[in-house]
Amino acid sequence: MASLNVGNLGEYLREQRRNAQLSLRQLADAAGVSNPYLSQIERGLRKPSAEVLQQVAKALRISAETLYVRAGILDEKERDELETRAVILADPSLNERQKQVLLQIYESFRKENGFVTSSYADDSASSYDADDTPASYADDTPADGSRTADGNDAEPSS
Repeated sequence: MASLNVGNLGEYLREQRRNAQLSLRQLADAAGVSNPYLSQIERGLRKPSAEVLQQVAKALRISAETLYVRAGILDEKERDELETRAVILADPSLNERQKQVLLQIYESFRKENGFVTSSYADDSASSYDADDTPASYADDTPADGSRTADGNDAEPSS
């Protein structure tokens, strides 16, 4: 985990607040924290919790993970992995099965390239069949293997 750097976090928050053209009071109200507390964070006098950072990030419309890295709560590499997962999980054009398959493929590539896999990968690794096909993919594939262009199972023809 990265070392604590509250001063750098405070400077970064102040810069982001000014870029968003918000006063300290406006940001405090939007984030649901007190004006004095936010001022102390910006001056590097207080270490905010991850929850407070998430609220501030939401109010500033920036990545909470970026604030976690700045605060020393999250390592840069962990942030990149989390952001990749978040993008996949948030994609409305994919169904849940497709999202899980993509995450499993992502983890297999990370493992193949020598990166330490997250706890998610350890949980999902057991959901592969003997032929390295994700079980969730194999289990709901029609017996004839047919799929539509969008990746959904094709209706069996009668």
